[in-house]
Amino acid sequence: MPDHIHLLYRMSKNHSISYVMDVVKKDSSKWMKSQGYLDFTWQIGYGTCSVSQSKLDSTINYIVNQKEHHKKMSFLEEVEIFMKEYKVDQYSRDFFWS
Repeated sequence: MPDHIHLLYRMSKNHSISYVMDVVKKDSSKWMKSQGYLDFTWQIGYGTCSVSQSKLDSTINYIVNQKEHHKKMSFLEEVEIFMKEYKVDQYSRDFFWS
């Protein structure tokens, strides 16, 4: 997707989420620049959530088909639905576009 990425990985107890995201951002930025995308940058923040084993298959399916999914709903619309569904009522929309 042009404005976001979904990653699914098994979390090790030996690494924090912030460490994993730091590595992903640094390594992918280096790769993008090596491919000629010299203006590529990540936003400052990131969002993360856990997925139970029972939701693993549907999560994989979602990621594989996200291009089709986002033809119907933007990332920001999806985030707002997600926040309402899980009763997260204090968040800043700006965080997702910083």
